Amino acid sequence: MEFRPCIDIHNGQVKQIVGGSLKDWNDLAEENFVAKQDAHFYAKLYKEAGLKGGHIILLNPVSSEHYEATKAQAMSALKEYPYGLQVGGGITPENACEYLEAGASHVIVTSYVFYGGRIDYERLEKLVEAVGKEHLVLDLSCKKVDKEYRIVTDRWQNLTDEVVSVELMEKLSAYCSEFLIHAVDVEGKVNGIETQLVELLGGWNGLPITYAGGVHSYEDLDLLKELGQNRLNVTIGSALDLFGGELEWKEIAKRLK
Repeated sequence: MEFRPCIDIHNGQVKQIVGGSLKDWNDLAEENFVAKQDAHFYAKLYKEAGLKGGHIILLNPVSSEHYEATKAQAMSALKEYPYGLQVGGGITPENACEYLEAGASHVIVTSYVFYGGRIDYERLEKLVEAVGKEHLVLDLSCKKVDKEYRIVTDRWQNLTDEVVSVELMEKLSAYCSEFLIHAVDVEGKVNGIETQLVELLGGWNGLPITYAGGVHSYEDLDLLKELGQNRLNVTIGSALDLFGGELEWKEIAKRLK
């Protein structure tokens, strides 16, 4: 289990938000933390600590008046830490290579692939053709509906018909090199991990998976390691001291080497 750091950018600022609160209308979100430092600062911190595989997420849609400011922050972070960070948010075959050329190690994609509520394999193949599966992370962030975890798109606003399962991950592993999975119901609430989802993910011994959502104590990390069978990497946001929380990022990095 590795610690994967994060840089979430909304309205041109590094933030931690409550996952299910994003709204494209007026670029609204319930904020847990708004950083005084910019994305470049966090990228430099992660680089100097030798933390790799973290992700930058652009939380504004391309249509937003704040998108260019958010993108500029992301580009600044990539320039500071080339090939040390992944980037997601509005990624398409048309713009993916721009981020890779700017220094992203991978691009992270949900909405372009899970189009119209289902997996669009034609779009997925087009994306793989553009960037190569070795540079593609599929984001299977999900919400619990009737005991199943349904994948959500468009900044976690829209439910799809696709359900996170071992079978789905097996199928999609032919197209990507990693998965990123936010448990949206607990994301940003700093109130414990989504144990059922963690057990499901830990039951598959395939591509690397980074889990995000709800970690709020060092005991949560032990539970995540146990239920995930030591197969899951983890990202921590609002609970981290870097973002106003109580967990010390240096201690997390030391524990999860």
